[in-house]
Amino acid sequence: MKLTKAMFSTTTMTVMLIVSMGVIAADDVLIRITSDLPFLEVMHDGKMVTIMRNQDEKHTVNPLYAKTSRECPPFCIQPAKLAPGVETIGELEMLDYLARMSAGNKSILVVDSRTPDWVKKGTIPGSVNIPWTTLSLDQGANPDSIRKIMEDRFGANYQEGLWDYTNAKTLVMFCNGVWCSQSPNNIMNLLKHGYPPHKIKWYRGGMQDWEILGLTTVPG
Repeated sequence: MKLTKAMFSTTTMTVMLIVSMGVIAADDVLIRITSDLPFLEVMHDGKMVTIMRNQDEKHTVNPLYAKTSRECPPFCIQPAKLAPGVETIGELEMLDYLARMSAGNKSILVVDSRTPDWVKKGTIPGSVNIPWTTLSLDQGANPDSIRKIMEDRFGANYQEGLWDYTNAKTLVMFCNGVWCSQSPNNIMNLLKHGYPPHKIKWYRGGMQDWEILGLTTVPG
């Protein structure tokens, strides 16, 4: 994977990181994201947050994501490829999009598609919460509220009954994991409105994979 200049800039500078164990140099981070990337600093809700892996080698996964078996439906395993043209991504690609956003790229939006009760338990730094229910007519959303999200949050333009996606953002969607249908629902609803599939990215592993890797979360 080719990482962006924004991501590389975090690793090449001599930086000091404040974590629960104190102030440490980047070279002292033993459990890195990759060999070249000890951590990544991103903006979340107007503040800088450091994303790194948990440094305690005895750390275990958050109990919220330790459960292996949930009733299906609705908690069914999702396919690797959700829809034609929609790219499925992993953690490094997610970090790359977060780095680009924090470097000032306003054409990207990382979206936590879960309902607020899940989000408040922890989310990926740099993401915004747009619950899947807010884009679903079946879940009580209405055309006006959907249009407002599409225009105000996603950068689409509605004119004379037609959507113009020329300046629409690249949306990076995630939810709880491979058994979660919340981001797939958001994505499918966007596709129904004609949102360009190449402008939609899906982090299939979601919060479960993020937590398994010990990556930083923040309260939603």
